[in-house]
Order: sequence, then structure tokens, then C-alpha cells
Amino acid sequence: MPDLGAIAVVVPVGRGEQAWRELLPHLNPFGARVLSHTTGEDLGELEHCLTVATPAGRARQLNAGADATSLPWLLFLHADSRPDARLTAALVSAPERDYIGYCTLRYYDGPAWMRLNELGAWIRSRLFGLPFGDQGMFMSRTVFERLGGFDEQVAVGEDHALVWKARHAGIPVLPLGASLATSARRYRDKGWWNTTYAHLALTWSQASAWKRHR
Repeated sequence: MPDLGAIAVVVPVGRGEQAWRELLPHLNPFGARVLSHTTGEDLGELEHCLTVATPAGRARQLNAGADATSLPWLLFLHADSRPDARLTAALVSAPERDYIGYCTLRYYDGPAWMRLNELGAWIRSRLFGLPFGDQGMFMSRTVFERLGGFDEQVAVGEDHALVWKARHAGIPVLPLGASLATSARRYRDKGWWNTTYAHLALTWSQASAWKRHR
């Protein structure tokens, strides 16, 4: 049962992104808050928060954020995630062993169609063992290092790739027993069908690639 003070929360920040500003107050209980942003971005003066500048690339940002602290547990969140007390309670009661933990996905905005995406994420995670980064990814530093971190050669879907590496390494991928709210802004900006189809296509192509590799 890790103490919240032993958990570093790593948040990759895209160029020009501002959603992390609303996220930070939710992260006060944790031992470290790390914002990993692209080189050239100015996040301003921030108290009790580490900032790391890296070249563009989400996998690179995630790895650099993890390397910025030596805390034994890592929680990777998207900038528009909104964790609550139920998640922190689940983390405190989480087992201290080798696994990757994830949350049940919920959307706090977007069209009614997002309920279908929530169901799809539940099926993909629980039945097929394939959670994505917007569900949060919780693991010990030992697991993170054993897997070699996120693959910086993967331009899109680095979270999916890490899950496949964990499965091939015999590391369980388990639900944390809590939900995580996130924004449906991508679906709003790019269209519900286009975004849903793109995610399905990426999931299928990566799954096929990993099966061939195995």
C-alpha cells in the first residue's frame, strides 16, 4: 500500500496546452508533480511543481518526467484528467507488487455519444487487457525501468505499446477500482466518428504488429 507521498505524478504538456492548470490543484496530495513540456514553452512560475523541457514527443516527455524524480511509484496522467478522492483512496490501498494499474474511463464533457466510448474503453480494458493513457497508468519505478519506459520510436500510441510490452513480460495489467474523469475535447474538435474510428484503427494495427512481433 504505497503512501501518496511516494507517488510522482507525471503529466506531459503539449505545445500551447493549458488544461494542466486546472489539473494541478487535484495533485496536491502526491509526493511530486512533474510537468514535462516541449522545449521553448514557458509554463510560468509554479510552486511545488517540477518542470522538465524536452524535444516534442509524448513518449520522450513521459520518460523525462519519470526521470525527474526518484520516487518509487509513478502515476502518468493526461493534462485534462481530473482525479478525485476515490482514486487517491484506491492508490493508497493498491498492492505493492509488479503490475500496471489503470482506471475506469469517464468523460466530464462532450456529446451523449461519449457513453459508448466509455463502454468501449471498459470492454477493451477488462476483456482484452488494453487500457490507454487517458485511463491513467500507475506502476512502480521498478516496473517502469524493467519495461524500458515508453518507446520513443513510437510516434502515436506509446501507452498502448507499453501495455503490450508489459503483457509480453508477464506483468499484469489490472484495474485500480476507481474511475478517472477526462475531457472529450478531441472528439469535439475532430468529430466523434473520425476520432473514434482513428482510435479503433490504431488499436487494431498496433495489436496486429505486436502479435506478429511475438
